[in-house]
Amino acid sequence: MTPAPKISVIIVNYNGEEWLSRCVQSVADQTLTDFECFIVDNGSADDSIAALPELDSRFTIMELGENTGFARGNNIAAKQARGEWLALLNPDAFARPDWLEKLLEATTLAPNVTMVGSTQYMALEPNIYDGVGDFYHAAGLAWRGKHGHSTEGHTPETTEVFGPCAAAALYHHETFERLGGFDERFFCYHEDVDIAFRFRLAGGICIQKADAIVDHVSSGISGKASPFAVYHGTRNRLWTFIKCMPPLGLFLFGPFHIALNLAFMFWSLFRKGRAKPTWRGVRDGVKGIPAIWKSRKDVERNVGLFALLRVMTFNPVKFLKRGDGSVAIKVKRNG
Repeated sequence: MTPAPKISVIIVNYNGEEWLSRCVQSVADQTLTDFECFIVDNGSADDSIAALPELDSRFTIMELGENTGFARGNNIAAKQARGEWLALLNPDAFARPDWLEKLLEATTLAPNVTMVGSTQYMALEPNIYDGVGDFYHAAGLAWRGKHGHSTEGHTPETTEVFGPCAAAALYHHETFERLGGFDERFFCYHEDVDIAFRFRLAGGICIQKADAIVDHVSSGISGKASPFAVYHGTRNRLWTFIKCMPPLGLFLFGPFHIALNLAFMFWSLFRKGRAKPTWRGVRDGVKGIPAIWKSRKDVERNVGLFALLRVMTFNPVKFLKRGDGSVAIKVKRNG
């Protein structure tokens, strides 16, 4: 048995032939070489795996034979992974050569760092941000900061954010497993917000590392604002709030969360192709509340609402403009 690597990279693919080879090559070219990489194929019908370049022994291909979803695909690989840290990378995301090195640097910047996010640029529009971390409104609304914003006149900073976008993120492996990994009921979408919430409740924090950079096609696999994405995002947004929000937060912000979902349902009537998946998402989200409510007892809660409010936002404009809701890092001091 070879010594355990520092990082285990996981790429969950589904019909990503157009992008997967470039993604995997970007991992092979990393300046930090102490890693293993799992390429998990969720029953692709294209030539995703056959088209891959020749890979060395650090790479393991796992063909699951069916589409198990992003959440389960990552969980399966995580259970086989040996690294102290899990680095997740979407098959349509291409890591800069020092990506792993810079992610690892962030783990030393403050106490209790258990998550690290990447600066994401649009692969097809390099002067546009894909995201600078995931942010969370107290009413239960999550968004990717600066998504679609121009990079002109702006330099990203290393900050603390609510959680990382799982398209290119680092998670502490032991914590990931202890907390149960991604919630497989989510299948995909918003599962990274849910697990970030649980990491937060367990006492961890997330550093958004400015110089850990990936170029992301963004929805290159599932399609931007497709009915599939709208449905899962709607349903899973409701489940995340019900499952994770502390009791006082449910009492204080629950009415706003209900109003938020009603507003999305109304707004969807005026947006082509949005009404049906939005209404189905709310319907199935409500139907699933009893099971989700039961799972609240399994959530590790070492910090309360007031500790979380530091990295949440109350400003609705932040969401509407896909703003940056980051806060300054509480720097680790010696002694």
